[in-house]
Amino acid sequence: MEKRAEEAVSRFMLGCNCAQAVSSVFADDTGVPEEVILRAATGFGGGVGHTGGACGAASGAVLVIGLSFGSTGPDEKEAKDLTYALTREFIARFAHKNGTVSCTELLGCDLSTDEGLARAREQNLTRTLCPRYVRDAAEILEEVLASVTSGRPTMR
Repeated sequence: MEKRAEEAVSRFMLGCNCAQAVSSVFADDTGVPEEVILRAATGFGGGVGHTGGACGAASGAVLVIGLSFGSTGPDEKEAKDLTYALTREFIARFAHKNGTVSCTELLGCDLSTDEGLARAREQNLTRTLCPRYVRDAAEILEEVLASVTSGRPTMR
């Protein structure tokens, strides 16, 4: 588990956004080419396109859950229910560990405003705070996915 989390942090520090960093290290698990995942995750960085919404690292994890277990149509209620349950589990665990899933609250500034974005850049917040959230998201996601693939229920 530690290896994948470290790889996600490394990708983040090399320039992937938080959502890309988390989701791309799970590409093999999803069966989706890494370049497709990187494209799909692009808009989730910075609290969903610098709107201050949900943390991109958490959003990247939710993307992986959907790619791994999501439904492909209206008749797949079990897949949809499983995806929602795993997403709730992931979000609950991430929020428990970090206090929230809000990018604005995690960084202490609103990236959707010029002032907030300037403050984040001046204080280098994405390099000092975000690696922890990327690591946490990858670790929690790996645990949540393992609970399904190993046949045991998710744990808190």
